[in-house]
Amino acid sequence: MMYVLAAQLLGRFGATGFCDAGGDGAGCQTGLPQATNTSGDLQAIIQIVIAIIAALAVLFIVIAGLRFVTAQGNPQETAKARNTIVYALIGLLVALTAEAIVSLVLGNL
Repeated sequence: MMYVLAAQLLGRFGATGFCDAGGDGAGCQTGLPQATNTSGDLQAIIQIVIAIIAALAVLFIVIAGLRFVTAQGNPQETAKARNTIVYALIGLLVALTAEAIVSLVLGNL
């Protein structure tokens, strides 16, 4: 019943057979832009994301270094600064490893 109603509505708007003989909708001219994916586009986006992550990691390391210098021997503050540096380096390493894996996968496709 619902299929019949949908087919009637589509027929009324000139979209009989889902715009083509195959019925899969591939031949429809909707006026919307067609999306095309290329590995170059994806790799460019990933490089931008990695650059942002690297810049943030460097910023965190600089801030943690300043906190380490201004801690004045306070063991809790020096531990926080040291942990911040370690976590920023680990995050940078994970991001670079992820980029390497994605580049490897895209290179093999």
